[in-house]
Amino acid sequence: MAGGSLAVLALAAGPAVWAAGGAVYKDAAAPIPLRVADLMARMTLEEKVAQIRTAWAAKADMIDGLAFDPAKASAAFPDGIGHVTRPSDKRGVPGITGAAGGTAARWRKPGETVAFINALQRWAVENTRLGIPVLLHEESLHGYMATEATMFPQAIALAGSFDLDLMRRVQSVIARETRARGVPLVLSPVVDIVRDPRWGRIEETWGEDPYLAAEMAVAAVEGLQGPGKFERLADGKVFATLKHMTGHGQPESGNNVAPAQISERELRENFFPPFREVVRRCSVGAVMPSYNEIDGVPSHANAWLLGTVLRGEWGFDGIIASDYGGVHELATLHHVARDLEDAAHQALRAGVDSELPEGMAFATLTDAVRAGRVPQALVDTACARMLAFKFRCGLFENPYGDAALAEALTGNAEARALALEAARKGVCLLTNNGALPLDRKRMGRVAVIGPNHAIARLGGYSSVPKQTISLIEGLRMIAPDADSVTAQGVFITTSEDRSADDVTLADRAANLELIAEAVDVARRADTIILAIGDTEQTSREGFAKNHLGDRTSIDILGEQNALVDALAALGKPLIVAAYNGRPPSWPNVIAKADAVLECWYPGQEGGQAVAEALLGDINPGAKLPVSVVRNAGQIPLFYNHKPSARRGYLFDDKTPLFPFGHGLSYTSFAISAPRTAKPRFARDEDISAQVTVTNTGNRSGDEVVQLYITRSGLSVSRQVLELKGFQRVTLRPGESRTLSFTIPARQLAVWDDTLTETNPPGPLRLWAGNSSANLTPLDVEII
Repeated sequence: MAGGSLAVLALAAGPAVWAAGGAVYKDAAAPIPLRVADLMARMTLEEKVAQIRTAWAAKADMIDGLAFDPAKASAAFPDGIGHVTRPSDKRGVPGITGAAGGTAARWRKPGETVAFINALQRWAVENTRLGIPVLLHEESLHGYMATEATMFPQAIALAGSFDLDLMRRVQSVIARETRARGVPLVLSPVVDIVRDPRWGRIEETWGEDPYLAAEMAVAAVEGLQGPGKFERLADGKVFATLKHMTGHGQPESGNNVAPAQISERELRENFFPPFREVVRRCSVGAVMPSYNEIDGVPSHANAWLLGTVLRGEWGFDGIIASDYGGVHELATLHHVARDLEDAAHQALRAGVDSELPEGMAFATLTDAVRAGRVPQALVDTACARMLAFKFRCGLFENPYGDAALAEALTGNAEARALALEAARKGVCLLTNNGALPLDRKRMGRVAVIGPNHAIARLGGYSSVPKQTISLIEGLRMIAPDADSVTAQGVFITTSEDRSADDVTLADRAANLELIAEAVDVARRADTIILAIGDTEQTSREGFAKNHLGDRTSIDILGEQNALVDALAALGKPLIVAAYNGRPPSWPNVIAKADAVLECWYPGQEGGQAVAEALLGDINPGAKLPVSVVRNAGQIPLFYNHKPSARRGYLFDDKTPLFPFGHGLSYTSFAISAPRTAKPRFARDEDISAQVTVTNTGNRSGDEVVQLYITRSGLSVSRQVLELKGFQRVTLRPGESRTLSFTIPARQLAVWDDTLTETNPPGPLRLWAGNSSANLTPLDVEII
């Protein structure tokens, strides 16, 4: 038993716990519920409110320069500090708020971060009345977002690996790099199901499928926290935060924060499963509500969502931490609260325990409770949960970072090797007419062109790692004797500052001149590699009216299509390396390129991995975790649609540009139909199936064998396909392997016409193949 349940026990324990005397809360051997109860009994209302608030810009009130100042902190925070936002960044230092997101100016160095954290914790433990340590959190979407930390491929690329073991190992490195600096909580992973590529945050997700997202989520949480259920966090681990609950990935018109027009059935069938599965299998530390509203109720005030479902039906016992500004936006954006006090009251009533990043609404609670406008029991419940969480983190025993350990672990050789492995496994071959892999001996002079050929694209929620490798650097590393020439081709935007509010496309006239120069360079070459796509400005989180990240057009931006046209007209082999946060809905590029390699944002070592894939040193094996639409008119398009959908359009194709699960190889594979030991299965029985995969080509390579089901003849319509299993395997030429899959009976359940979860009898079709569009069936029956 842990988290919220501990808090409830703590409140119920009563005065008998502390009547015996002694500070039970300081006794590491005492049960956590008793420690919480003892500490709560000693606290003033002001101290309790401080525990559920957070400081970010308010770091200015506790620092002198970059250093923590105990005297300033005591004056500004007489009741202690409950929670500090992103200790690694310099928010609060004059002039830093606008520092470029992609520059080191924004972050403390590792040693500075540890020094700040340790001084903060010493003050909290030694100089506040009760000695309550401070909770700290950081971002870690695809790496600890702090200077020198390892930047792995973006989330959507990690999902495309279809490799759960890789996900666990990546997240384990993120955990140890973060915890070494003294931080026990990260705001990841993002487990939103995404169904709209106009949404700028699609890169942060694991795609459109609830099963893939759930399995990736469990693996990620196991990597961050450790596996299974537990009470206390192990050394070198951090608590995870599932975000954003929910419906965030299918907002109205593709606009971040917009309402999610989603029914309860859709929530339960598609958007809830990743959250639910993690809560069922892991002791996940925290859940973050989403910015959007569902059926008129914003998530931060949704007692049904956070209380009835999350804490009630699923038994979640961790903390609920608000998204940044999510509480005060109940008043300022959604207009469902009269003012900040009402917003705080609604959020507490719904179950929000901690207001990020500043606690500006929760700051009203002391006066509101004393005046009788907000019940103190709401504050007590949230405070008890936050204290239980701190005990579970081990902060009362050791709240400090270790500078030497952080120096040894952060961005070290092992982490860098894993970042390279992840980049290799995230590269997806979309098309190939035989142009790839390139032959060093026959490719001749290679023109490496494009706005992304000489920059390492890391994507959103990135910091500045110890090193990065661009595509041209990678090519020169692994083929130093190759004859290569370069050209810019075009610029995409006028700035590379991912934190800038204004995003302006590059000047068209200047780009047309650059295209002419690129054509002249390419004309004297034999092979063209074209690195195009997005910048971190053109696919990103839009969080304010003047900071936007969503788009109506999903084709490639600016003059990049013109660059493709001009280079394709030369008649030379044209190979596209796509660097992007959005799926590549680029019909003109796909039609004119001889091969397209989807690189996503491949992380700090991406340049080497992509170069290796182009030259055949590795064989791409990733798959698409999303369906790729042909144009915005098809949105929303996802493979697991209902039978009545996808009827077709006048003058256009109804099929995706690329289907979910698609990905080619430099070799070929044969995948058998699924086989089962019997044709009928009881309703409470797991279904076991076997599939044989054979490498029928002449190269070693990876294949992702995918298992789907189709249910029919039920009281409600069902998806035409549902992913229920996948395995990535490496096979030598001619090698075969038989893979075993098990579908638990609970994963066959459906929500019937009364919204009751059940596994009814009826026909079931199993499908096996290497994409959602290339499958072989077997019919069985549930009885």
